[in-house]
Amino acid sequence: MSTISVWTVFAAAMLTAVATGLGALPFVFVRALRPYWISIANAAAAGLMLAATHGLVAEGVELNSQRLVLGIVLGLAGILGARHMLGDGGEIEIASLKGLDAKKAFLIIAVMTAHSFAEGVGVGVSFGGSNELATFITTAIAIHNIPEGLAIALVLIPRGTPVWQAALWAIFTSLPQPIAAVPAFLAVSTFAPLLPIGFGIAAGAMMWMVFAELIPDANKNAPANAVAVTITLAFAAMIAFQYLVLKG
Repeated sequence: MSTISVWTVFAAAMLTAVATGLGALPFVFVRALRPYWISIANAAAAGLMLAATHGLVAEGVELNSQRLVLGIVLGLAGILGARHMLGDGGEIEIASLKGLDAKKAFLIIAVMTAHSFAEGVGVGVSFGGSNELATFITTAIAIHNIPEGLAIALVLIPRGTPVWQAALWAIFTSLPQPIAAVPAFLAVSTFAPLLPIGFGIAAGAMMWMVFAELIPDANKNAPANAVAVTITLAFAAMIAFQYLVLKG
């Protein structure tokens, strides 16, 4: 592989990471949220993450269902281990947040960062194929990262994180994409079998985050019906975006 080719892969994957920060832009126009809308924001984030999980599982099943299941179990074990360590440790501070809010922010950032490793491998593997495939996969992931950045912003900003910091944290969660893309490109045959495991790890962690953190927070200050409707509509919007826009 030439040096230019490697840097092309790195630059393409870095663009997908930067695109994640665009998800925080809507909050430039929204300065504060009442408790009701904070709950609705958590519900919207839950719907977006559920749809992202569905996409990961669908991709993983096509590649290798056994490895996908293994990855899901590993992802669940990883998030439970991280939560246990945070629960036993002292106070942490992240994204201008402290205490319980900081721990929840850390978990979602960790979950989305793990998710990005699998996407980065996907970008690198795609560059091992045709130029058309690489262009499609890179563009699709970059566009797909925007609502994922929105999901992160929906968790951070209502809890007091400035918009610019939320955007940077969103980009941070996608930095594994350029890091993972280059070695995956250089060793396609080695990394390709790991994709379903990576998809499963991200899916398992994200499912736990949705049901253990986001939905309970959403139910605190909004009626269950409003929460359910918001989750369903956010899920439907993300699925439509994934399959009608990106793959249509």
